[in-house]
Amino acid sequence: MKEDILPFGKLNFKSVNIAGGKGASLGEMTNAKLPVPPGYVVLASAFDAFLNETPPPVGPGQGDLNVFIEAELGKVNYQDISSIDRASHVIQDMILDAKMPANISAAVLQEFKKMKCQWVAVRSSATAEDSKIASWAGELDTFLYVGEKDLVKTVKKCWASLFTPRAIFYRFEKKLLKISVSVAVVVQQMVDSEVSGVAFSVHPVTRDKNQLIIEAGYGLGEAIVSGTITPDSYVVHKKEGTILDINISAQEKQIVMKPAGGSVLKPVPKARQAKQKLSGKQIMELAEIIKHIERHYRCPQDVEWAIAKNKFYILQSRPITTL
Repeated sequence: MKEDILPFGKLNFKSVNIAGGKGASLGEMTNAKLPVPPGYVVLASAFDAFLNETPPPVGPGQGDLNVFIEAELGKVNYQDISSIDRASHVIQDMILDAKMPANISAAVLQEFKKMKCQWVAVRSSATAEDSKIASWAGELDTFLYVGEKDLVKTVKKCWASLFTPRAIFYRFEKKLLKISVSVAVVVQQMVDSEVSGVAFSVHPVTRDKNQLIIEAGYGLGEAIVSGTITPDSYVVHKKEGTILDINISAQEKQIVMKPAGGSVLKPVPKARQAKQKLSGKQIMELAEIIKHIERHYRCPQDVEWAIAKNKFYILQSRPITTL
């Protein structure tokens, strides 16, 4: 198999420069036998090959997409938002209209078929030779409940998200225009979560190292991450193994799957809205997994998790940068 694509099991924390932060973290946790849904990463080298080998779909055909993108970025007046917007639209359209090299699209689909699942989550995972990019890498796009027929197109959408107006301006503002920035794409089996959320292995507000905090909501965790809902929060004492605080938030809306793929915001049934999202037993089970992740990484972690059919899954983990 061409080394433009690697399953999580062949990646680890040292793979950041080829798989981005998300891809490297998922590989590391898979190898640490944590409950990570299976998946693979379309490495940054695939995006680089696409830019270097693909002629622009329109225009005089001078050079490859890379040359075209450099020329467009060169025209931007960073004091003028409409100039940034225009360049963003032109570059993103160009990426989405260009044909992905046949060997890469074939490998993307071949690896998908091996997973024997109907739906995947497709997430951008930025790579750069500069750590300043890490704080921005999370801004790139994520697509949920993607099926086989839309997969190749969605990988290109992740590539294009490297050139949103916000991303272009960030690179200018942080003086990263001359730094090689690329993007890998994580393709991961979709967990159809009944409840999901985030957890912090150290209390992010009080900074108490003996406490971890779990936030939980119905449906997909994107609702919490985007601030659409206020989640339940549970505080656990790590050493004593006790629940110190339970704060229940009524939840009226949840993000769930649309029948033909993609996600939608839907009402939570009235009878469930005010209920506690995780039981005491589930809170303690998840707390043990969070402690395991922190021990593995040897630093405080910000973890995305989900539960489906009474089984916990870890979708992402990154260091808590604010501590």
